[in-house]
Amino acid sequence: MSIGAGVEPAPEPDDAQEPWPRGISRQASMRISDVLAQLRGDFPSVSHSKLRFLEEQGLITPVRTPAGYRQYSPADVERLRFVLAEQRDSYLPLKVIKERLAAMDAGEPAPGPAPRLAADAGATTDAARRRWTVESVCDATSTPPEFVRALITAGLLRTSSGYLDAGAPEVVRLATRLAEHGIEPRHLRPLRSSADRHVGLVDQVVAPYRSQQAADGRAHAAGLAEELGDLVARLHAAWVREGTSSLG
Repeated sequence: MSIGAGVEPAPEPDDAQEPWPRGISRQASMRISDVLAQLRGDFPSVSHSKLRFLEEQGLITPVRTPAGYRQYSPADVERLRFVLAEQRDSYLPLKVIKERLAAMDAGEPAPGPAPRLAADAGATTDAARRRWTVESVCDATSTPPEFVRALITAGLLRTSSGYLDAGAPEVVRLATRLAEHGIEPRHLRPLRSSADRHVGLVDQVVAPYRSQQAADGRAHAAGLAEELGDLVARLHAAWVREGTSSLG
């Protein structure tokens, strides 16, 4: 059928208008259980409720079947992988991650390596390389093992099944800078205790939601904990800055 006079043909799709990640299939054919199987190699704690909470926050938009079931595409999985990695590795609040995604959707380059397709079930992932040991933290921070072990002894770093906390490199770098001014690991114990009390305060708020049987309640608890944790940390930082501003 010929195009009538005065009617312009539809424009060709522009890759720049395609949301990030580009070049990855958007055919939604994966169930939520399939997505969790793809992600849990790198993010063992990811759950149904976590994915629903990220959807509620507008970070992903799975397709809904006529029966109401969610279906995801490989592009959705990579978007989720980016969100979870930014939370875990950079401690960014969801609002900031959402802004980054919006910028990437608009054409700005993505930070870090290019997105990779989700690994097949049973395939080797790089999760092990993201688990920190004393040796790997020392390599990443150029810090002597004796100093890292002193942080562990002081309770500033904690271990589980032989691995350190996910934020161990950042703690080591900051503690190293403080040590340059004579502030030793033993001096930092009250700061760790204060942080633990802050976590306990947040836990009191989210505990009623976490105890709910409904998945939506647990998802709300996870999101609320992240938001409150960020606010408490910022408030603490504001007080410290205010108190030290008059010391110069």
